[in-house]
Amino acid sequence: MSALTQTLTLANGTTIPQLGLGTWMIDNADASQAVQAALAAGYRHLDTAQDYGNEQGVGAGIRASGIAREEIFLTSKLLAQHKNYANAQAALAQSFVDLNVDYIDLMLIHAP
Repeated sequence: MSALTQTLTLANGTTIPQLGLGTWMIDNADASQAVQAALAAGYRHLDTAQDYGNEQGVGAGIRASGIAREEIFLTSKLLAQHKNYANAQAALAQSFVDLNVDYIDLMLIHAP
C-alpha cells in the first residue's frame, strides 16, 4: 500500500487519506494544474483555505481532473477573523461558491 492510499479513520467513522496536497503558496492561476497533476499522481486529499486565495483554482482542478468528487477528500479553512456564527456561515457559503462543490469534507478554523 502506498502512502497516497493509506487512510485514517476518524472518531465518526469517516476515512481521511493520510497524505494530502497542501496548496498554500500556490497561486489561484496555477492551482488547477497543480491539483490535476496531484490527482493524476494518486493523491486523493486536497487542502486549501480561504486565506490562500486559491479555492477557485482548486475547485477547477477537481472538476477538470475527471476524478469523481466522492473519491476526493477536500479540506478547507475559514479565515480566523470570522468570530461569530453569521460571519462563519457566510464565509462557508462563499467557499462553496469559490470551490464550486456541493460539500467540503473537513472545514477548519484557520489559526483560531
